[in-house]
Amino acid sequence: MSGSSDNIYSNEKRSKLTNLFALFKSPKEPAAAEDAKAVSSSEKANNQMQQSDLISRDLSWMKFNDRVLDQATNEERNLFDRLKFLAITSSNLDEFFTIRVGSLYNYLDFGKERLDYSGLREIPFRKVLMKEVHDFVRRQNECYKNQLMPLFANHGFRIIGMDEITSEEHVAVEEYFDRTVYPMLTPMLFDYTHAFPVLLAKVLILGVITQVKGTTSEEDRKLSFVQLPPNLPRFYVIEREEELLFLPIENIAKAHINKLYRNVDIVSANLFRISRNGDFTLEESDDIEADFIDEIKQKIKSRRLGRVVQVSIEPDVNPDLLNLIKKRWEIDDHNVFMIDALIDFTALWGIIKHPEFKDQIPPTRPPVPPLGLERERIPDIFEVMRERDILLHHPYNNFEPVLQLLEQAAEDPKVLSIKLTIYRLAKNSRVTEALLHAAENGKHVAVLFEVKARFDEENNIKEAQRLQKAGCFVIYGIGLLKTHTKLLLIVRNEGNRVLRYAHLSSGNYNEDTSRLYTDTGLLTSNEEYTHDISEFFNVITGHSIPSEYQNLITAPRYMRAKLIELIQQEAENAKAGLKSGICIKINSLEDRDTIYELYKASEAGVPIKLIVRGMCCLRPQRKGLSENITVRSLVGDFLEHSRIFYFHQNGNPLVYGGSADAMVRSFDKRIESLFKLVDPRVRQEAIHILYYSLKDNVNAYELQEDGNYIKCEIEEGSEPLNVHQAFYDVTLDQVMATHLFEEEDLRIENKEKEKSATPESDDAEVAQQAETGQ
Repeated sequence: MSGSSDNIYSNEKRSKLTNLFALFKSPKEPAAAEDAKAVSSSEKANNQMQQSDLISRDLSWMKFNDRVLDQATNEERNLFDRLKFLAITSSNLDEFFTIRVGSLYNYLDFGKERLDYSGLREIPFRKVLMKEVHDFVRRQNECYKNQLMPLFANHGFRIIGMDEITSEEHVAVEEYFDRTVYPMLTPMLFDYTHAFPVLLAKVLILGVITQVKGTTSEEDRKLSFVQLPPNLPRFYVIEREEELLFLPIENIAKAHINKLYRNVDIVSANLFRISRNGDFTLEESDDIEADFIDEIKQKIKSRRLGRVVQVSIEPDVNPDLLNLIKKRWEIDDHNVFMIDALIDFTALWGIIKHPEFKDQIPPTRPPVPPLGLERERIPDIFEVMRERDILLHHPYNNFEPVLQLLEQAAEDPKVLSIKLTIYRLAKNSRVTEALLHAAENGKHVAVLFEVKARFDEENNIKEAQRLQKAGCFVIYGIGLLKTHTKLLLIVRNEGNRVLRYAHLSSGNYNEDTSRLYTDTGLLTSNEEYTHDISEFFNVITGHSIPSEYQNLITAPRYMRAKLIELIQQEAENAKAGLKSGICIKINSLEDRDTIYELYKASEAGVPIKLIVRGMCCLRPQRKGLSENITVRSLVGDFLEHSRIFYFHQNGNPLVYGGSADAMVRSFDKRIESLFKLVDPRVRQEAIHILYYSLKDNVNAYELQEDGNYIKCEIEEGSEPLNVHQAFYDVTLDQVMATHLFEEEDLRIENKEKEKSATPESDDAEVAQQAETGQ
């Protein structure tokens, strides 16, 4: 299997081999030949993709990362803001290789067939996809070198090489290497007596070729690998009077690499970095307490050993090294990226967060109280929740009311129990601390802790075990399903009655991300909600099949069917000449059944406005298919994370919030919930969020029929509307005056007036003719 660390040599080869690199000359490129058979040209593939009614999920995601990169190229942004977005594109791309490209190789490596939404099979699609990634990486590096680097000096810093430091600085750098870096370096030899080492993903690695001192024979050459310690700062910082100099740790290591190789000559030392397949699935286990957790831990380990799917490497790489790793990892030029700049732009966080530049980071406005609260922290959160439902819109509204609810519940002697679903937590989480205090105070605490949350598995297992040891009832997920819903239920004895209080949300119980992600949450004591949530917890913690919920739509059992039913109702209204309209704000749109129902509704005349932050497989504005559908994406200061579903229903709107996107995994592989907004003011607040999201002309991009996005421009005479600023200043009057599909409603009303006026005029004409005898 690709990526194995077993010794690959037979006894015969061991006895005959004198030159390690002889095995790896002119490596076979199997995928390239298969690509050529599968598709004769990129033009043919592009034509085939354009004919498809659907857009490729992976290619659409790459367009999303393009929109993030667009923020880094925006000259109106502060330099450090632009560096932040460039770093984000790099971490995004890491995850894309690990999961999406990794998933593709699960098909390629095991000979399984895969038909992409673009209409391409797995082999030609790999070629198209990797070409798109190469183009993106090129734009990434051009942005860094041509647009951002020239601005560094004017902002008091530079990223430098070893040749740019003084002799005194060189002494200090060498001392740093000897004292801190050198003890952490371990050369790992690969030859016919040493197995190929296991190299870590997302770590800088030096591939070093050495030979016996004084010889030139290639037969005596050896190859070893040196992984640079990921727990050290990426830059050594030199302070000069006028500027800060950031010296990359890889430059320091390369300059002193000879200290690891005594009495041999170094032929070459090349820096590279790899990504591995991290897309794994979990097998269902009967013993949740033991086998399931062990399985997850084993899968986390296997992620570290997954097949290599990408290599970023210096352009002047020794060809012998490159040939060897390509053959060893069964990759070709599609997987190799020559980087003539920083390898891994996530290193830029070390500059962005340097204390020297704290004043140059654009400040974030402080949160404002939600429309349903006069201030963020109040003496008794339960009292306010008994009076009315409260919609929280983060980060414009603080997450503090949710934390206050949990912390007050933990200490309140009247509170009997707390039930909560957790997907991701902040570091040093106040949520965990509140639950621990609640358990210590004798309250029943039940937590469904999703330990399969990707890349948070280890932290979630650790936090879940802390809660379990404190006496909380902890459920480690539900079999193969991920629990992605965000629900909180508190039961309180108030003397003559027992009341339940709830929080329902689109976002995680994570106070850190609540300052960066736009999310909506509902605080309520409405018995219809709390009864539904009680039933829901009984389903996921016990053996219960729910009757129909009053205000919840849940997955995996009901959500897709219910949303399709609501789409179909809008189509029926349009066919009947009634007012109709659909507006959906989500992160991703990929579910084929939902997309085709939206196509049918569009053909029936339903105006459909979609706000899809990330990837979107629906193809809008295609004649005879989706002419009534528009799709826009908002990318800016905050990560758009809220989900809102709006159905016009002949002028009596039905609005849902919740945690689910329109994806196969959301409908079939996750425990999700959408909650109906029943309070008129709360519903209007959600409608206003949609309204502003449709009006934004600063952060918005419009999806075209061909799958490309065009940046929305501020029209002449129009004022800029940036939702990431405007939501701080929203007033109740603005909210209550908001209407969606107003123009479409007027068109229907005028048509009805014309229709009703026509028979009256005909009747009058007939009567007049009768009177005159004509």
